[in-house]
Amino acid sequence: MFRYGFALLIATTATFGSAGAASDGRPFDGRWSVVIQTEKGDCDAAYRYGLSIQNGNVTYAGDDAFEVSGRVAHNGKVHVRVARGSTYADGRGRLSRDSGSGQWRGVGGGACSGRWFAERRG
Repeated sequence: MFRYGFALLIATTATFGSAGAASDGRPFDGRWSVVIQTEKGDCDAAYRYGLSIQNGNVTYAGDDAFEVSGRVAHNGKVHVRVARGSTYADGRGRLSRDSGSGQWRGVGGGACSGRWFAERRG
């Protein structure tokens, strides 16, 4: 899978975040489920991951085999990178209070790309 870890990325439920933070001026903080779909390239058709947003920072609560870093702006614009060695995938898009979507593109190990869809889990 990691060929495009981003597919990776924007993932399914994590263990961080709290509903209280979302009501304290951080509207995107909490647990999110992300589905990544491949539209071009030789990567798996779809992935699901759990992510967490805390203070606008995107983290992954799963396997440490890859690094996830990202940030959500106050207006919901999001950028996330998932990396393992020299291979990485970037995802960009926008979140609303309870959902979001965008595009991702992988670099290294094959040229895959597609779309991602997210929904708040808590």
